[in-house]
Amino acid sequence: MSESTAAASPIRGVFMKTYGCQMNEYDSDKMLQLIEKTHGFKQVENPNDADLVLLNTCSIREKAQEKVFDALGVWRGWKARKPGRLIGVGGCVASQEGEAIRSRAPYVDMIFGPQTLHRLPQMIDAASQLSDDGKKPSVIDVSFPEIEKFDSLPEPRADGVSAFVSVMEGCSKYCTFCVVPYTRGEEVSRPFNDVIAEVTRLAEQGVREVNLLGQNVNAYRGEMEDGSIADLALLMHALARIPGIGRLRYTTSHPNEMSQSLIDCYATIPQLVSHLHLPIQSGSDRILTQMKRGHMVLEYKSTIRKIRALRPDLSLSGDFIIGFPGETDQDYQDTMNLIADLKYDRSFSFIYSPRPGTPAAYLPDDVDVEVKKQRLARLQDRLNQLTMDISTAMIGSVKRILVERPSRKNPKEMAGRTENNRVVNFEASNDILGQFVDVKITSASNNSLRGELVATPEAELYANKPRQKFFQIYSLS
Repeated sequence: MSESTAAASPIRGVFMKTYGCQMNEYDSDKMLQLIEKTHGFKQVENPNDADLVLLNTCSIREKAQEKVFDALGVWRGWKARKPGRLIGVGGCVASQEGEAIRSRAPYVDMIFGPQTLHRLPQMIDAASQLSDDGKKPSVIDVSFPEIEKFDSLPEPRADGVSAFVSVMEGCSKYCTFCVVPYTRGEEVSRPFNDVIAEVTRLAEQGVREVNLLGQNVNAYRGEMEDGSIADLALLMHALARIPGIGRLRYTTSHPNEMSQSLIDCYATIPQLVSHLHLPIQSGSDRILTQMKRGHMVLEYKSTIRKIRALRPDLSLSGDFIIGFPGETDQDYQDTMNLIADLKYDRSFSFIYSPRPGTPAAYLPDDVDVEVKKQRLARLQDRLNQLTMDISTAMIGSVKRILVERPSRKNPKEMAGRTENNRVVNFEASNDILGQFVDVKITSASNNSLRGELVATPEAELYANKPRQKFFQIYSLS
């Protein structure tokens, strides 16, 4: 369907439900932009107002997969109440369980993997056609066409002052607990110039902060115009030179890909935040070997200490799996010791969930589930305490904040984030939206900070500039 045809057609609603990581959030946003362009769909907040419902799924943990089938059960009735409605399931669960979804929920019209979301417009057309027997065919596409996805997505569109940009997908590490290589394929990087072009266009729309995404983002190896290969360090040096980009982040990383060139970026790129999310999963060398992580605890700690030598205020977060098959009390204590030693900030922790088809799913597991729950609770209490300690220590300091939006609770306040991802609320006018400002932290709570504005170093830069398009998102123009 052409854009002109879409514009002339009645506006149809699409409801999107996203499970999982920031990569999935990025994919969902691209899907919505794509079908708005090709079919005129507009996002709605209530599925009852939709003609199309889409689930973008995650299969990292068992509960996320169960939620998918629970939602489909509810939407079966939604579809029956109005002929012509369509249901689509995308993402990692669709990639892994496509035939199971067709069997358990035959009323689903489209099933597609993370690498084929760009074909969604064609799937909608195919699913809308009646077959010879009067039934709508089920469309399944869970192939791995690699870079084709990025070549087919719509032009980047800013949705605020901060943006996610996917630079690579997939994983070639094959950790024994992880399903990602089987659902998203092996590591594939976008060409260097494509990433530069996307970030440049976002910056022209007012984006000030970019978060580079990938399952193993620091494994980025993008082809350059001359055929040579750029690593993540080279990419970030280039992005830092784009006018308007004042802050760079990247997530998620693998310890084995923390090269010296990437570590050196903390000394040479001021736009790179003093925050690193670097999952280790366990503080036990024995468990790391069982997980096939490819590194030991000492190597991981050495990487962190090298970065902290360059950035003493580095905020570190990670992922931890508790109750991996065979985890002993000492293995668990090794993890607790690591957390205390490196003083992690906000982190993610979960009880091990066996994923079908992964090697770890076949390991004997003699750890009682109640023991796993108790271990997780103690670990999370410790992580929460460390997070609060860091927030409390920030009181009295002056932090550089990117002003992202009005405060949700007080229209006279604005909200932004510190480099270590703390939301700060402070009194200010909306004229500073999109600027980096200096805020003195005055108090800390579990989920956010409060502060007072002390300096607006970019005020003159913005004084004579027209307000950017993204300001309209917040009804501030």
